[in-house]
Amino acid sequence: MSDSNTRTRERTTEAESEQTDEREGLDCPECGGQLIDDSEHGETVCQDCGLVVEEDAVDRGPEWRAFDSAEKDQKSRVGAPTTNMMHDKGLSTNIDWRDKDAYGNSLGSRQRAKMQRLRKWNERFRTRDSKERNLKQALGEIDRMASALGLPENVRETASVIYRRALDENLLPGRSIEGVATSSVYAAARQAGVPRSLDEIADVSRVEKSEIARTYRYVVRELGLEVKPADPESYVPRFASALGLSDEAENRARQLLRNAKEKGVHSGKSPVGLAAAAVYAAALLTNEKTTQAAVSEVADISEVTIRNRYHELLEAEQDIPL
Repeated sequence: MSDSNTRTRERTTEAESEQTDEREGLDCPECGGQLIDDSEHGETVCQDCGLVVEEDAVDRGPEWRAFDSAEKDQKSRVGAPTTNMMHDKGLSTNIDWRDKDAYGNSLGSRQRAKMQRLRKWNERFRTRDSKERNLKQALGEIDRMASALGLPENVRETASVIYRRALDENLLPGRSIEGVATSSVYAAARQAGVPRSLDEIADVSRVEKSEIARTYRYVVRELGLEVKPADPESYVPRFASALGLSDEAENRARQLLRNAKEKGVHSGKSPVGLAAAAVYAAALLTNEKTTQAAVSEVADISEVTIRNRYHELLEAEQDIPL
């Protein structure tokens, strides 16, 4: 019984000493004040009494100094940041396809053959199993479609993350890689507030529009993605820019759409059709030359839809009390 009491007291003493060490690591041992790191002198000091608790700290920063951003970039020796847009997140080695050395000189025949073998084996090691090959193909498709649609890099990153989640949660069986990749781009663009219509997505995709819509609904439901309905106003800047309209016309189109929302005209209508009609109506109201055919071509929507929405927008604005 006495031995167990002795062991208990020893454990308590050890625990108290560890807690004391932790407190000493955070507080000044003299006055209990807060410790701060003085990186310039390599010391840890108390900000209250000035006691130097630790000195000669190891500086883990670079050994060089830079006086502007250009010099900092020039002296930096790190690689590219990791990214979800590459199947290996950019951590593997890439061997340049040009058969030249570091000085730009062409390689000899024996060195060229050696580099070709190295490229082949490097590619095999980068995609070691079917999952990585699947991911590599899909991320390549996402990058191609995003480039064709003019989407920014943050949308590509989000689309890559959505596809990775779908792959990890085993949503691909029974669906094509291209279909899920296209749905990821469509969802990412809507989440980022730079939506593209389903027709625009289908134009750059290798799968049918119906399959894209079906796969998109499935991916959103299974992954629990929060995708808000597309706002017609988000299409206006792109349409106005493509038609060469002024800022005044763009602002007028936005105002027409806000009036339509107040009257509830937008409910159940295609956001693309409303945006196209608003741009066409705004161009006429600001005396800028454009045609329904030109707006139809830019928005990829029929002229009949533009005419119908155009009349509804003007009627909604007339009903708004001044």
